[in-house]
Amino acid sequence: MGHYDIIVVGGGLNSLVSSSILGKSGKKVLILEAKDQVGGMAVTAEFASQYKCNMLNDTIKWIDPRVMKQLDLVSEGLELVSPDVVRIALDQNGHHISFHQDSNQTAKSIANHSDKDAKSWQAFTTYIDNLSQFLEKLYELTPPKLPNLGLKEALSLRSMLKPIKKHGTRGLVDFMRVAPMMMPELMDEWFESELLRGAVSTAGINHINLGPFSAATGYNLLHQHVHANGVFHYIQFVKGGTENLANALLKSAVSNGVEVRKNAVVHSINVANAICSGITLNDGETIEAGQVVSGLDPQNTFINLVGPSELNPTFYTQLRNIKYRGSVARIHFALNALPEIKGVTEDQMNTVFSISPSIEYLERAADDAKYGRISENPYIEFTFPSVHNSNFAPEGKHVLSATLQYAPYHLRGQDWSDDLKEQLKNNVIRNLENYIPKITSMIESTYILSPKDLEDKFGLTEGNLNHGEMTLDQFFFMRPTISAAQYKSPIENLYLCGKGTHPGGGLHITNGFNAAREILKA
Repeated sequence: MGHYDIIVVGGGLNSLVSSSILGKSGKKVLILEAKDQVGGMAVTAEFASQYKCNMLNDTIKWIDPRVMKQLDLVSEGLELVSPDVVRIALDQNGHHISFHQDSNQTAKSIANHSDKDAKSWQAFTTYIDNLSQFLEKLYELTPPKLPNLGLKEALSLRSMLKPIKKHGTRGLVDFMRVAPMMMPELMDEWFESELLRGAVSTAGINHINLGPFSAATGYNLLHQHVHANGVFHYIQFVKGGTENLANALLKSAVSNGVEVRKNAVVHSINVANAICSGITLNDGETIEAGQVVSGLDPQNTFINLVGPSELNPTFYTQLRNIKYRGSVARIHFALNALPEIKGVTEDQMNTVFSISPSIEYLERAADDAKYGRISENPYIEFTFPSVHNSNFAPEGKHVLSATLQYAPYHLRGQDWSDDLKEQLKNNVIRNLENYIPKITSMIESTYILSPKDLEDKFGLTEGNLNHGEMTLDQFFFMRPTISAAQYKSPIENLYLCGKGTHPGGGLHITNGFNAAREILKA
């Protein structure tokens, strides 16, 4: 039996950030990770003999600059690379739209489809950048405790006024207008090209169960562009694979005195009379702590580890009402060569490709999921991680990693099975063939992760990559619930730091930073 100031359950990215900051402040911190490596969703692994992949995430949209600075992740070995072409929206005739870091170059690509849209592009990216700045400030805050909002909490929200100073009240009105929008409404105001409308709308449906015709996909689009500096579809690759973000955070944690135990499966978070005292491992060992911080999602933390009997009825009801509804699958292909894509040069292969020919195409893919079946023609986003990392495949060979929507966790009249995963693979290959005609003959091996696999292998409830849907009813002071939105749960000494907290999903690690700040106030 040991005693620590703080035990952190789970060794994901946000757990590592929280631990590092808490260790830096002098706390005695222990991380307990169930697997043999930390990093959670930032995992790089071999999926076939001599072929490696980033299991869940090939790119990073943005990382909280406060974490980069405070933990000095660059000195810990983190290298981020952003290509000139950040995305290519594929067209079957080879007339693709290339999204560049330079908006003028993007406009030139768009002009092949619409001069009108090309002329609107700069204004659109400035507009989205201005609106995302409201989220940047909001994301640095701890949500207020409602309905009892005191003067102290109200004053803590004053940093939200900065974007209003910069962009005026009109900017705030625009933000409040766009966040609840659905994609067709936003696109109707700006663009006419079907390919461009589809390609832009993919940001609104990123990693969620909703289709582009759903309300508040505008909010998700803005969420993807926080700290994007005006570059639409901005992405960064982690040199050496996504796991190197986890490695840099682990080095930071260890250098700040944090103890890390791997293969340590937590059986329960120990609570009595609404007070948390520590945890018990699967082998029966009990470890006490002044505070426990969970990087797991709310379902795993409270329902599975604390247990319903220790939760007050109101909070239990709130937890049961959290929507997860995972609808994302991943497929990794080992290829015997780098494919040729008509209209794409070899030096442009180091980017993200999307198959999203129109908003209607995306909505039809989402409709399939709505009725409990996998999409016949899914929205597919793919990269060739072996282009960045030569050690991901044998010489001359490559890896194609695809993220696809929609593949619902909740199926109608059937369960996830090997046969269904095979069907999903065939749907993906059939759609890829429209753009890469020889792809079938190039595939040596395939590895598929369904939403059920994401739940079983990564502890993601219903396979949801965001620890809960990114919707306005699960946003800010309602994330994960109105009783636990300040990173502190209704149980004394028990905190949350995972993606289920404000500001939601992605590899930005803001959640862990904000949580550590609140824990240090206790």
